Amino acid sequence: MSSHLVFNVTAIRQDSPNLKTYVFEHNLRAKSGQFVMVWMPGVDEVPMSIGWQTDTEFHIGIANAGDCTNAISEQIKVGDRLGIRGPFGTSFDYADYDHIIGVGGGYGTPPMLNLAQRATELGKEVTMIQGARSKDYLLYEDLFAKLGVEIKLATDDGSEGHKGYCTDILAEELKNLDKSKKTCIYTCGPEGMMVKVAQMAEEAGIDCQVSLERYMKCGFGICGQCCMDDTGIRICKDGPVITGKYALEHTEFGKYSRGQSGIVVK
Repeated sequence: MSSHLVFNVTAIRQDSPNLKTYVFEHNLRAKSGQFVMVWMPGVDEVPMSIGWQTDTEFHIGIANAGDCTNAISEQIKVGDRLGIRGPFGTSFDYADYDHIIGVGGGYGTPPMLNLAQRATELGKEVTMIQGARSKDYLLYEDLFAKLGVEIKLATDDGSEGHKGYCTDILAEELKNLDKSKKTCIYTCGPEGMMVKVAQMAEEAGIDCQVSLERYMKCGFGICGQCCMDDTGIRICKDGPVITGKYALEHTEFGKYSRGQSGIVVK
């Protein structure tokens, strides 16, 4: 769909101190890793990853990160409406793999949840690694548990799970991989983390897919706002999911992006 559909918010979960999950009753039919443009009338429109999703509802986790997301957090209550465009973009490819390893940092966790849903439906072995600053910022532990996936946690302060980084846990996973199974690593979160994950996967000879975030206006490849140096790929259309190997070929990956005006933001 290219125009907005307006949905009532049917439930709101406060999943961390600065992230709420908004529930909408609709069969979005999005593929794992795709995104939607969320419109807050009178404020702005922002791209958001899709989290939990069934034939009757979909969830979007929205963190307070700017004017639009702050307005949504402060003003939108159950029963209020938001505009949704999409789904857009590329999706995770997991059909040909036996073992799925997801690495979600901070607010990169929602698409990892969606990936876990889809992969478990196909009977894949799924390991999810999630990192956050503290246990209060870990997301969707109940929903991951509902899926029965293996989940490993890392927190900066050691308040839950491993004290340190997601990539510390990933390093151990790579040491103990079952070589008889075809494995792929998927990651979404802080770009510095994703660079490290992509590098680790390449060094280990394991396939990797990353989900990138860039400032977007149109969402479907026309405006060029989300183009990346040096190839000019449009993250809204050629992404957000690309291979880790391809991501590492871009000079800006993990170093900078561009804001609303096109100015470099490190």
